Amino acid sequence: MQEDFRLIIDLVLVFAVAACGGLLAALLKQPVLLGYLIGGMVVGPSGLRLIKELIQVETLAQFGVAFLLFALGVEFSLTELRKVKAIALGGGTLQIILTILITVLVCGVTGAWGTLPAKGVFLGSILSLSSTAVVLKCLMERNETETPHGQVMLGMLVVQDLALGLMLAVLPALHEPGEVIGIAVLMALLKIGLFAAGAVVAGIWLIPPLLRLLARTESKELFLLGIVTICLGIAIFTEYLGLSIEMGAFVAGLMISEVEYADETLTIVEPLRDIFASLFFAAIGMLIDPVFLWQNLELILGLVALVFVGKFLIITPLVSLFRYPLKTSLIVGLGLAQIGEFSFVLASEGQALGLVSRRVYLLILGTTAVTLMLTPFVLRLVPFLFDFAESMPWLKPYLVDDQARDFSEDLPQKNHIVVCGYGRLGKNLVKLLQQYQLSVVVIDQSESRIQQLRDAGIAYVYGNAVSLHVLETAGVSHAQGMAIALPDPASIRLCLKRSLEVCPELDTVVRATQDKNIELLYQLGAKEVVQPEFEASLEMVNHLLITVGLLPEVVQEKMQQIRQDHYLDLRPESSAAEVSQYLQKVTRDLNRRWYDLPADSPLIGMTLEEVNMRYLTGVSLMAICRVDGEEIDYPNSQTTLLLGDRLLVVGSAEELTALIQFAEGKITIK
Repeated sequence: MQEDFRLIIDLVLVFAVAACGGLLAALLKQPVLLGYLIGGMVVGPSGLRLIKELIQVETLAQFGVAFLLFALGVEFSLTELRKVKAIALGGGTLQIILTILITVLVCGVTGAWGTLPAKGVFLGSILSLSSTAVVLKCLMERNETETPHGQVMLGMLVVQDLALGLMLAVLPALHEPGEVIGIAVLMALLKIGLFAAGAVVAGIWLIPPLLRLLARTESKELFLLGIVTICLGIAIFTEYLGLSIEMGAFVAGLMISEVEYADETLTIVEPLRDIFASLFFAAIGMLIDPVFLWQNLELILGLVALVFVGKFLIITPLVSLFRYPLKTSLIVGLGLAQIGEFSFVLASEGQALGLVSRRVYLLILGTTAVTLMLTPFVLRLVPFLFDFAESMPWLKPYLVDDQARDFSEDLPQKNHIVVCGYGRLGKNLVKLLQQYQLSVVVIDQSESRIQQLRDAGIAYVYGNAVSLHVLETAGVSHAQGMAIALPDPASIRLCLKRSLEVCPELDTVVRATQDKNIELLYQLGAKEVVQPEFEASLEMVNHLLITVGLLPEVVQEKMQQIRQDHYLDLRPESSAAEVSQYLQKVTRDLNRRWYDLPADSPLIGMTLEEVNMRYLTGVSLMAICRVDGEEIDYPNSQTTLLLGDRLLVVGSAEELTALIQFAEGKITIK
């Protein structure tokens, strides 16, 4: 009982120092991850030595990485994984093999650790792994998990997690003859294959029915227990097979990602993920020995520089080899240049097997810890590095994929709208613009999204939106306006700068990922900057206020005032008056709301062609939701309006008022 109480005290201490460290880092505008690491270092065995049950704390900390990877699997989904399967499987495998081979070669040439190639293989395995937990945390904080570089990094990290199980299986056999190593590799591959086959079976026939059964109970507690059991159960099973906990948790998330309860699962797991992730990073901090770091500072900094430069020079060309733009390749190279946290596991196994001495083990831990601590700073510096490189004329041409890989044959030549990025926001923009019969050209560099555009018959340019050639191909110089809906801040800024170089008078609407980016984007020349999350909240309030009985025109006036106050408050007073009146009008005109068709409406039973809603009221009908739950997106002219229909319409306040009168029979149909 006393030992259990000691563990509780230790957990409280770890959470407390993690919270304090994270708060301090946030106040200093640094990544909270750094605060967690430093907090763990302070209370750990090499710091104040306040933690007594270190092994149990580290065991509980494994929940953190399990929930991190589980949530990633739920959010990433098999569809997203297929998009980067070539670079993930091909590039990820090549990166591991090249890192090990180069390390063995360097050890052999320099005579490091004698002449045993086994030691070179061991060190190369450690260096080949990057940190899934740290990189994922940084991408999530920066809202970059859906960017091209974010997806490439996550795909390669998944392959590294798969390889960890293979490395752990081969490690004990490194001193044995070649046949023994071969058998160990085959056994590990067999385990991975059997687990993958079992995961497919469970993902199709076991997990979906189980989740539906839990959901039918309408008990959040039972649903949470079921989710946690699935996540940790599969993670522990993979650990038992000699594979990694990370791999099991990620695969468990992928199973659930294809079920209709994926979003609910993610919402439930996120608080657990964040709590245990802080414990995990604090536990990593406990492994750091600040005294040893200080005594060997020069050597460790030299090793850190060697690791960063070496891995960067291996990964960047590999990503470029798979035809990714240089910018994406550089970001991936910088983002994966650290040594991963699971290298601690390999290093510990290596010490137990006598492959490394205590001093070398501590050097590996110190170097790994420093690379982990530096990674958030490196990723934070990336946008500034590209901005600096943009100012260097001799570097500028190399930063983007300068050519359009493909484009539609019937690209409009003038008076069209250019949309950069065809993610969720870009797709909604295109649909709305088409409702107003506007010509649209979409720029995107994802093969899967370009195929979607081809199938939909939408004009496109396949290429990087920050390339002058791609922008010119899209006809930016003769466009009526441009919407930049790219996911990452660096690409947004570069695209804006390049587009205004092509056409200085271009009317541009730009997505801002954070409040702090708004003024910078205005300074770069954007006519209007919007935040999708803020606009979504306004739409929700707008709908609720109209639902409770407020007049649409009154609500619209209030929403416009809130919108203006929000964006102007984020800008200096000197520039606040420059907000585009034209784009305010567009925002106002593109108001959306759900409208319940009255039971006694004369429109019931009529087709949309007979109703002629747009001609009589001015609104555009986006979707119909039936009583039975059926949703019809962009209904055709022969769709019949039925009793109980809910209509998603777009229009100005005056047009929405006209629709209400029309639906109630106050405007007669001629």
